This record gives sequence, C-alpha cells and structure tokens, in this order.
Amino acid sequence: MAKPPTEQRARGGGRLTISDVARDANVAIKTVSRVLNNEANVRPETRERVLKVIKALNYSPNLAARGLAGSKSFLIGLLYDNPSPHYMNSVQMGALARCRAEGFHLLVEVCTPETKNVTQQILTMIAQTRVDGVILTPPVSDNEAVLEVLRRDRVPHVVIAPPKLSDVSLCVHMDDQRAAYEMTAYLLKLGHKRIGFIKGHPKHGAASQRYDGFRKALADKAIKLDPSLVKQGYFSFESGVECAEAFLKGGKLPTAIFAANDDMAAGAIAACHQHGLSIPDDLSIAGFDDTPVASLTWPALTTIHQPIVEMAAAAADLLLAAIKERSRAPSSGVAFSKRFQHEIIVRASTAAPRK
Repeated sequence: MAKPPTEQRARGGGRLTISDVARDANVAIKTVSRVLNNEANVRPETRERVLKVIKALNYSPNLAARGLAGSKSFLIGLLYDNPSPHYMNSVQMGALARCRAEGFHLLVEVCTPETKNVTQQILTMIAQTRVDGVILTPPVSDNEAVLEVLRRDRVPHVVIAPPKLSDVSLCVHMDDQRAAYEMTAYLLKLGHKRIGFIKGHPKHGAASQRYDGFRKALADKAIKLDPSLVKQGYFSFESGVECAEAFLKGGKLPTAIFAANDDMAAGAIAACHQHGLSIPDDLSIAGFDDTPVASLTWPALTTIHQPIVEMAAAAADLLLAAIKERSRAPSSGVAFSKRFQHEIIVRASTAAPRK
C-alpha cells in the first residue's frame, strides 16, 4: 500500500511544513498553530488528532516561522551581571526548565548596569531578538533606569530579588535581611561574639539587606559593631580571599566569619587553609545562598538556603503567564509578588568557639 505523499516526503528527508500537518490532520493551518502554541480554544478531539499527526510525521516547527504566525518569537531574555557563576547557573537551570516545558527558548544576555547606555543596549537587544519578555536578575533588577524603560515601552518583565517591592510589578523574592539576621543569631548562640562580616557588592540591593540583618542581630544582643570586623567584598571568590586575608593580618582574629554569599565564604575558607587554620576549630565560617559550592568546600559550608532554582522557575512562570494573557505591567505598584522562604543549613564549617 502506497504511503501518503506527506509521509513519503518526511521519510525522504524533505522539509515538512505546518501546511503538511494541517492537510494530514484535515484542519486549518491556524488550528495547527493554536495546538503548537498550546492555546485553549481548540476542541480536545481536534487537538489529539493534530498531535497524533505531528508525532507520526516527527514534525518540528520552525521557531522563526512560528513566531511570525503568532506575533511571538517564543524567546525569553534573561538579563544578568553577577560575578557568582554558581548563582547564575542555578538561575538558568530554573528558568530554562520552565521555558522548555512551555515551548519557549531562553536567551541569556549579560549587561553591565553601570554603563551609561545600558538601557539602550537592552532595548536594542529586545528589538533585534524580538524576545517576548525578559527576566531581570540582581543587580540588573536594581537599576531603576532599566525598569523605567521597560515599563515605558510596555515590555513584559519579571524581577528576581528587587531591592524595593514598590518599584516592580511582577517579582519573586526572599527576605534577605531576615535570613542574615537568623544566621548571625545562630553564630551568636554558638557563643561567637567577635564575628567578621564580608559584605556583598555595593551595587547589589541584596548586599545591603544582608548587612542590615547582620547589624540588627548584633544590636539586639547589645553587641557593638566593630568596623574593623566588616570588609567590603564583591560576591566573588577572589574578594572572599582578600577580605579573609585582611582579617587574618589585622591583629585580633574574629572567632567566626559570615560572608554575604557562598563564593566569598569559599574564598575565606581557602585563605584560612593557606594560613594553616583549622575550620571550624580555629575559626567558623558561614555563607549565604546554598549554591553547589557550599557542598564542595572542605569542610562543607554552613549557609542559608535560598531556593534559587525554584525562584527562577517561578519568575519564568509569571512572565509566561503575562505573555500568554497579553498583559503588560502597570506603571507602578506591585501586581504580583511571590515570596520564598529561606532555611539555615548547618554543616561542618561552624562550631562553638574554642575556649
């Protein structure tokens, strides 16, 4: 029995089109497009018939043509400028999984908020790639000029960990100040009174929130903040090494160091090993984020678990929902925010100070 022309074409290596699928399923091209775009206004039996033909033909839609047909590019932009590769890897994992599940592709773009024309760079990228919306990560999410341009041009966007909830419409976040407060309280409960703190990048809103939590925890226990125990880091491993070296060469040592992210904490551990110090016997070290590096240090790092993958997935979900509903962010006020809970993960890098 001769095979249908479309199937012969598929087996012969010819390029299948949406018209071929529509002909074999006996439906309009628009109906196939709706099925591919997972739109709701298709009868179940029709959807099933189209999907069977797609599977039988092993048809893969052309992304560009698909975008033209539905006035979408099926591209989501992820904007970042973060020195922590472990943090960004987790963000990409979470966002990519949700985008793939919904038939979208993730376009990762690095941008530097400090540059004078960063807003124009972002708008140019959006225009050239025709992304349907963007996800902003810290510190891009901290840049009010960028947010204002996206609101002005009605570009769908979701912000991860904004410094102020009142400045955004769609966001996912965690209480960084409270998390830092609880980690400091944990170290105080162990008996540490001389705690060094390595601050995060001064351009990141989360860095100031974590430092505020540290200071508040000390104040609540009537412990005066010693400026010599506070060093300026930049969320990088190298800055963690440099800050730890400054502590170790500064005279009286702290009994614990709390770094504002895991990369800096890992750098502090490496510096202590170089000086022959035992962790946690000579010095306790704690971090923030619970990225994969926290389990790779020796000893394993006590840290604050921030559900980065889940937060990025939720950000993608919010953005995809906004795109599907053809909604746009309002000019001000919080339209929807999702808050995630943190957790202190105690590992081997912290203990009571040596008497």
